[in-house]
Amino acid sequence: MPFIVNTDSEREEMLRSIGAASFDDLITDIPEEIRLKKALDLFPALSEPEVMKLLEGLASANRSTAGYVSFLGGGAYDHFIPSAIKSIVSRSEFYTAYTPYQAEVSQGTLQAIYEYQSMMCRLYGMDVANASMYDGATALAEAVLMAMNITGREQVVIAGRLNPCTESVLKTYLEASGHGAIVQNSLDNGTGSVDGLRSLVGERTAAVVVQQPNFYGCLEDVENAGAAAHECGALFIVSADPVTLGMLEAPGNYGADIAVGEGQPLGSRQNFGGPYLGIFTVRQAHVRKIPGRLVGMTSDRDGNDGFILTLQTREQHIRREKATSNICTNQALCALQAAVYLSLLGKQGIREVAGQCAVKAHYLADRIAALPGYALKFTAPFFREFVVETPLPASEVVGAMLDKGIFAGYDLSAVGESGLLVSVTEKRTRAELDQFVALLGEL
Repeated sequence: MPFIVNTDSEREEMLRSIGAASFDDLITDIPEEIRLKKALDLFPALSEPEVMKLLEGLASANRSTAGYVSFLGGGAYDHFIPSAIKSIVSRSEFYTAYTPYQAEVSQGTLQAIYEYQSMMCRLYGMDVANASMYDGATALAEAVLMAMNITGREQVVIAGRLNPCTESVLKTYLEASGHGAIVQNSLDNGTGSVDGLRSLVGERTAAVVVQQPNFYGCLEDVENAGAAAHECGALFIVSADPVTLGMLEAPGNYGADIAVGEGQPLGSRQNFGGPYLGIFTVRQAHVRKIPGRLVGMTSDRDGNDGFILTLQTREQHIRREKATSNICTNQALCALQAAVYLSLLGKQGIREVAGQCAVKAHYLADRIAALPGYALKFTAPFFREFVVETPLPASEVVGAMLDKGIFAGYDLSAVGESGLLVSVTEKRTRAELDQFVALLGEL
């Protein structure tokens, strides 16, 4: 929202209206020892043109996908966003990042969320979806807590390679809730070992977690992972990239009990890491344990359709000890963008996006692997991301490509591993792919 300056006289008028003699009267409850005793170290006062020039100068120091060809992935992707999305979500009746507290008076907002929920159910092949979580990482963490709540168990087994940032969030959630029993399955050619997984699960296991595709872009053996979970009475949690579901099987079709995902690829920009939205879907049997907001459709006394927040399991609505989660809101604007994105693309459109990502990624992988000194780190099937072993350290490759106007990928040394994680979306052209290969060959 815009910053509107209050004059001295306006501040005095506000103080008189609330019965305070000074600003200090407003903060008497704040302990004296933690109050700021000096003036803020701010820039000298500037005019609006001077402020704009200053901010534009600071912004110009950033390197963005507006001026660079991006092969970055690892959880945030440079997909095409139809211009109609901004036009629609910027309408005054939609333009809020927060769900109204007296939600039923805002039927349009609730209907938009209901449509989003319906689309997520169809995309993920699940029965129920909530109004969204904060992001994909917190959605997975909440899914694990939900599984522990349902099963009464405390061990979670990660079946394959989970995104390191998501895994960090999961560990933080579990430690804060008094749990910490995370078991990491062994990896075989970039994916989780099925035999290793079966040796880890047991009567203490609350959930088996798998990311599809995994952090390396490889496709996990989700069917056998789900079977291993269910054989020991655990829930099967799948974190699935929504765009890939234009081609890959929906989690609900191979036995997922809870399916989550990061919704950023559905119409949201990368935005330096957020805000994003967490997709959260479940089987009907677990609907009363679902965290966050849930919009349902009903009828009023005149028989007209109406929308309402339902099954309120949040701690602000019921006793805290009975609440399934302290999540009390959702990323409404990002969820709306996802709904608009899917509405514009339709079933065939999301298939087309997924297909282009897969075809272009495999074309680029084959071209890079043919270069002297380069090789694919894994031979497992992949979707739109793959790991490349490079003749130079990946950090040097990234630095050299920056000078050429290219984000070469994610340097895995940042997570203590070797290789370069390369991602390809439908935005990349044949010319850009060939240019990238040619420049890599010159290093």
